[in-house]
Amino acid sequence: MEIRVDDLTGQQVQALIAVHLQGMSADSPPESVHALDLDGLRSPDVTFWSLWEDGELLGIGALKELDSEHGEIKSMRTSAAHLRKGAARRILEHILAVAKERGYKRLSLETGTPESFWPARKLYEKLGFQYTGPFADYVEDPFSVFMTKELS
Repeated sequence: MEIRVDDLTGQQVQALIAVHLQGMSADSPPESVHALDLDGLRSPDVTFWSLWEDGELLGIGALKELDSEHGEIKSMRTSAAHLRKGAARRILEHILAVAKERGYKRLSLETGTPESFWPARKLYEKLGFQYTGPFADYVEDPFSVFMTKELS
């Protein structure tokens, strides 16, 4: 498996982002969807990665800098053809390593409450994320769960 910083121009990557956005909209009302579109992922404060194996896209993930000590995980998604192969864990571990290299003291995320989000929440829990309240510009929302991990 190879993780690379991605410029978001590839057809496979754009297709997986479209699937991601459709999935978020299918499970949450519009005001509760916080996923970034292509323009949002191209923001200078966001780094976007893709995970590849033998020319196939396995998954994606992004890291948004909130400030010099705090980052946010964005756009975590595994291709349906590659679920339960460790792709999400690999990307998440990479994001954690980059956050530590950048000197972040904390890494946070927002994810959903519907059942479809449970596998992601379990992965975050396994890697030490704890439930917390809203951060950055988020507000309490019955469709959102907030998690954070202190980095050392």
